[in-house]
Amino acid sequence: MIFSSIHAKQQSVMLPTAVEKALDFLKAHDFTKMEPGRYAIQGDDIYAQVFDAETKPAEEQRLEAHEKYADVQFLASGRERLGFTPDTGRYEVAENECFIEARPGCFSVFFPEDIHRPACASGQPMTVRKVVVKISVKLL
Repeated sequence: MIFSSIHAKQQSVMLPTAVEKALDFLKAHDFTKMEPGRYAIQGDDIYAQVFDAETKPAEEQRLEAHEKYADVQFLASGRERLGFTPDTGRYEVAENECFIEARPGCFSVFFPEDIHRPACASGQPMTVRKVVVKISVKLL
């Protein structure tokens, strides 16, 4: 898992080319002014989903795991907590789950080995604008 800001001047580590391509897409658009929907970046290998989500208490949000895609989750507006834990093969129960607080401009990269719980309320529940860029694991 990686957590950072889209506004960071320079990344201190080399990221996979596909992740860099996703970040370039995120930097180039104002998602608060875009229509919700799916946007192709590189066919079905890299694409973005723009949507509004309602945050809820963590215990009301389900855990997610993906085998075929990595997620680059970007917060365009609002506040959100994201839970994460390593995949132990029992992701119906979050063991040793940690949380990060996202604000506009924050992004998280969740790889297939990362179990994650998005759209958790940070304070009061609210509507947030999110972008999730899906990257096929064959590109990583």
